[in-house]
Amino acid sequence: MIRASIVGASGYAGGELLRLLLGHPHVEVAEITSEKNAGMYAHFVHPNLRGHTDLRFTRLASVEPCDLLFLALPHGETMAGIGAWSQRADRIIDLSADFRLRAAGDYETWYGCTHPSPDWLSEFVYGLPELHRGALSSTSYASGPGCNAAVSLLALHPLVRRGLVREAVADVKVGSSEGGNKATPASHHPERAGVMRTFAPTGHRHVAELIQELGLDPAGPGLHFTVTSIGTVRGALATCHCLLDDEIDERDVWSLYREDYGDEPFVRLVRAKRGIHRYPEPKLLSGSNHCDIGFAVDAVGRRVVVVAAIDNLMKGAGGNAVQTMNVMYGWPETAGLEFPGLHPV
Repeated sequence: MIRASIVGASGYAGGELLRLLLGHPHVEVAEITSEKNAGMYAHFVHPNLRGHTDLRFTRLASVEPCDLLFLALPHGETMAGIGAWSQRADRIIDLSADFRLRAAGDYETWYGCTHPSPDWLSEFVYGLPELHRGALSSTSYASGPGCNAAVSLLALHPLVRRGLVREAVADVKVGSSEGGNKATPASHHPERAGVMRTFAPTGHRHVAELIQELGLDPAGPGLHFTVTSIGTVRGALATCHCLLDDEIDERDVWSLYREDYGDEPFVRLVRAKRGIHRYPEPKLLSGSNHCDIGFAVDAVGRRVVVVAAIDNLMKGAGGNAVQTMNVMYGWPETAGLEFPGLHPV
């Protein structure tokens, strides 16, 4: 049994972490922090946890040493304080973007800031177990991926790593919880309800992760990435149009994805010839850590359309962080993550 604390536990990702860790067989939640809600019970912010914990939020300055720190702070806050945080825990899993990229110069390009702790970038392993399980099992520091990056990486990786993709267009549709729990003009209900709004037709920051993790050429990655907000709370759906140099048979595509993901506990290949659930749907994954992947082959156009779905607060944030923790400690990867999702919702 380890003692883990959640810094920034009042946010949506922090709330998912708390929900999952309260039921984890190998974890005791030591502390949860929130500057705004210090002194309040957890269920004041996360009412779904009423009756499940008596923990109260504490302030950042009062965090005691523990075995593992989950840092769920806003982007930009962890990078400046990582030295201090590393003194309070043997292991750290950071859910922000502060240590996802390996090159300090990429933060200037994609985030418009100079990274204050560049020497720490090499200490963190990109925390997507399906891609970096071996490295995660021997590290003390992991950085969670962006949700849009995670769903797109899992969709594209089997084809890209084999050099089959000449060019790709990835269109991601996401729910409102991706924007966090801080109110903005874009999240005001009359402006957000029922919306289908493309907010990043080009230049989304998660492209940096895709270039890095897919090994693409930054000067000409051959990847076009668009993100659109839709009128749901949870979920991310990536539709990736992969243009190939050569024709490929559908059976060969299935073989490639089975080879890469056949033994993965949280990647499911969706293949149904009838019914309404023939392709992945985020709604079916609400509360689960699964990534569902399916595809359609357009042999005439030398194109494979890969469709991948996740719950952005789970496989795109809190759930993936717990999976990463399980890998780091050598526990069963599914520990605390057995919930299969809901239907109907």
